[in-house]
Amino acid sequence: MAPGDHSLPAAENFTHLIQVSSAAETLALGRQVGGLLRGGETLLLHGDLGAGKTCLVQGICAELDTDGEVVSPTFTLVNTYVGRLTVHHLDFYRVEPGQDLTDIGVPELLDDIWDGQAVGLIEWPGPMVPELGAGPRFELLAVVGEGPNDRTWHLRAEPEVPAAWQEVFTPKGNPAC
Repeated sequence: MAPGDHSLPAAENFTHLIQVSSAAETLALGRQVGGLLRGGETLLLHGDLGAGKTCLVQGICAELDTDGEVVSPTFTLVNTYVGRLTVHHLDFYRVEPGQDLTDIGVPELLDDIWDGQAVGLIEWPGPMVPELGAGPRFELLAVVGEGPNDRTWHLRAEPEVPAAWQEVFTPKGNPAC
């Protein structure tokens, strides 16, 4: 992803969704997602600036009982929080094309995730996708609605959306949407 080219995936390519109408509901959604994590998962977080990605991460970290204040790693690139699971929160909004991710410790972070001791929460994940390899991968896309805090969170997963996640996110095309 080149600087200035922060294109988002198309919402129609996601299989499940949930709508929220406040920051408190985004935090609650994050807590639900945090309760589903067992270690080894990578969550790719898409959405425009201000869409609520870091708010969702705050809810996830609250559920995982992590230490410290959860803030956006836009300028530090990586924040790590220790709790029930270690959370590596990355933000690649400012990463230059072709930047060596080794310089910021990505291989070590991935080893930690792949060993099942941590989860990766990655905002603006484009530069990291080629590094991910196989493993449980979830993608969440936040689409801003009409109200100031209205969001639709779209979900897709590889290899597929597990049943427990389907209890949180409704399959698209379901009348409950």
